[in-house]
Amino acid sequence: MWLEKRIAVVVPAYREERLIGRTLAGIPAWVDAIYVVDDASPDATADAARAGSDPRLRVLRHAENRGVGAAIVTGYQRARAEGAEVVAVMAGDNQMHPDDLEAVVTPVAEQRADYVKGNRFVHAQRTRMPRLRRLGGTALGSLTRLCTGLSVSDTQCGFTAISASAIERLPLAELWPRYGYPNDLLGMLAARGLSVVEVPVRPVYAGEYSGIRAWHLLTVAGVIARRWRKEQRGSGAARASSVTRHPASAA
Repeated sequence: MWLEKRIAVVVPAYREERLIGRTLAGIPAWVDAIYVVDDASPDATADAARAGSDPRLRVLRHAENRGVGAAIVTGYQRARAEGAEVVAVMAGDNQMHPDDLEAVVTPVAEQRADYVKGNRFVHAQRTRMPRLRRLGGTALGSLTRLCTGLSVSDTQCGFTAISASAIERLPLAELWPRYGYPNDLLGMLAARGLSVVEVPVRPVYAGEYSGIRAWHLLTVAGVIARRWRKEQRGSGAARASSVTRHPASAA
């Protein structure tokens, strides 16, 4: 429990046999439940997760690879079904510092936000983040702000927390399942008037080369545009339906 709220952490994992144990070992004791969602890893990710014998742990496994967004949806749904009130996401690659989890979940637990995103760009250690990732993330953040109206900058950070009530209001079956899911989720939240805030979190890297490519940026830009068009059509249909139900009085 944290601030009298039941807290769950969803850990999407794919090919994380080497790092999943270290990730799970760092999750604080005040977390009530941990859901590792193994997205059909060809290695021993699921076995490595179970090796720690943490009583809070549930290991869920997709029969086929569906993408990180789909893995998070699976975790959200199970956590909510089992009574979680705040659900955080921490990746299985040990690149999200567990000491920052308190800052991520607290605004949701205190009912000051429906959704919280970590922001690596404003942390004192932001220069540890590979330069290409910072540049690409900045560009996608600008496009996401333009299309959603949300005041967010590090849109690609997957260190997040969400309220149970927000989970219930989102059409999660529509969530983009792969790279770009954070932007799609932000579009869903904005369209439903749910509040989003960012908190500083440290970037955790070990000097690895950034894998971001130009096609990644194009893919995410397409996801953002897709969500914007979908929500605009939905808003237009809702307005038309309202006019039909409540026609103006004749002069």
